[in-house]
Amino acid sequence: MSAPLEPAHAAVARAFSEGAPGYDATRRQLVPCFDDFYAAALERLPFPAGAAPRVLDLGAGTGLLAAFVGARWPSARLTLLDVSGEMLERARPRLAGHRGEVAYQVADYAETPLGGPYDAVVSALSIHHLDAAAKHALFGRVRDALEPGGVFVNADQILGETPAIDRFQHETWLRQVRALGVAEDVLEEAEERMRHDRPDSVRDQLAWLRAAGFEDVACWYRSFRFAVFGGVSPAR
Repeated sequence: MSAPLEPAHAAVARAFSEGAPGYDATRRQLVPCFDDFYAAALERLPFPAGAAPRVLDLGAGTGLLAAFVGARWPSARLTLLDVSGEMLERARPRLAGHRGEVAYQVADYAETPLGGPYDAVVSALSIHHLDAAAKHALFGRVRDALEPGGVFVNADQILGETPAIDRFQHETWLRQVRALGVAEDVLEEAEERMRHDRPDSVRDQLAWLRAAGFEDVACWYRSFRFAVFGGVSPAR
């Protein structure tokens, strides 16, 4: 049995469980760079066609990123970990036809053992819910869960390097999502969920990854408030 959720984590779980029914319907609109963003995360995974990598998806939600991984590597062995059981229930039909093994775990990845070893740990739009100290601690645990040479890919929402840059990122996002036709009530719901966010800059997170022992640390993609970054677990 996993440890009880801390109040902040419980609030995140509740917000996303309540939003589960319509979450996928608005994801593409709320992430204006959706196609390039997810494509960049997949491109960083180094596996050849026909491989069966062991992949852990942190904050897997409705299984969107895991499904993209599974579509490219049909024999991939996927583990989906999320604090919201309602979200994972929506992932099950999405991955029902996946050829490889699929495991689901309802737990708070900031606290629960990650298991492993994995060939890759991935995450999309989730880790920004942790504060800086929890991110730093998680990066070390992710490194320990990876095989030597395994890769960590985090596709996430980021903080601007200065308050002015962050304001510009937010204003740009609002303009872009409205241009994509997001209804104002949907936008209000998204901003309500964002009250739980604790994003940090790419610059800081790259430094924390290096401090956690990752090699080849880099940001591979960035579009305003969205970025794909990570590193490689060293030989041990």
